[in-house]
Amino acid sequence: MGAKLKTESEGLDYDEVDSYCDHLVVYDNLNKKIVGYTRLLNQDQAERLGRFYSQSEFNLDQLLTLPGRFLEIGRTCVDPDYRGGAVLTTLWSALVQYALEGQFNYLVGCASITPGPSGFAVDAVYRNIDAKNIAPSSLQVNPSIPVPGELRCKRDESGIPPLLKAYFRFGAMVCGEPCWDEDFNCMDLFMLLPLDQLQERYSKHYMRDSITKGGLYAARQPEAGVAIAQDDVHAEAQPGTDW
Repeated sequence: MGAKLKTESEGLDYDEVDSYCDHLVVYDNLNKKIVGYTRLLNQDQAERLGRFYSQSEFNLDQLLTLPGRFLEIGRTCVDPDYRGGAVLTTLWSALVQYALEGQFNYLVGCASITPGPSGFAVDAVYRNIDAKNIAPSSLQVNPSIPVPGELRCKRDESGIPPLLKAYFRFGAMVCGEPCWDEDFNCMDLFMLLPLDQLQERYSKHYMRDSITKGGLYAARQPEAGVAIAQDDVHAEAQPGTDW
């Protein structure tokens, strides 16, 4: 992606938000390596930090007046050799468990789309999003840096990433125009998933399939938070520490 990482360690992405977050890590027990990750910033942690990460890209003042508790997810990534398999299922199962056990009302976060050879096909991408996945005007947010006109193109050469498709399947909504992230050379879409709109049959079906098809088990660990395992892959939510 040509990301410009603002860290001293080459190839390592971290920022000032990380110390306030819980970190959900998917680990391959057979090959002894991390294969999936996302970070979780809940409302209490965001209050200690002073903001959600997404507020650096979008004006969320109106949206954050919604009644209820928010959980922000971000920095989600899966090893290229493991995409489309048990890792994403394990990651989502652990995330759903974390959100439900924490009694959060909304999942929020940014979903990134990289440009194609000709640029960012903003209009084409939005035309391919189902109307039910577009937030009403009352929930629209404004990006701090819209995608510049000279970087836009008409033809969609990137498509909708699998992770964003997964968000849509759960009922997540895109809340307005994307923000241009120059450091990561991508456009970020702000996503909102009201958990009370997450139909019960979806969550039960998702967890049931994981259990019956992959030997999934889940446990709450006092020190590590959520722990999920499927086949030879497991996920744990590691707590962050305040500065």
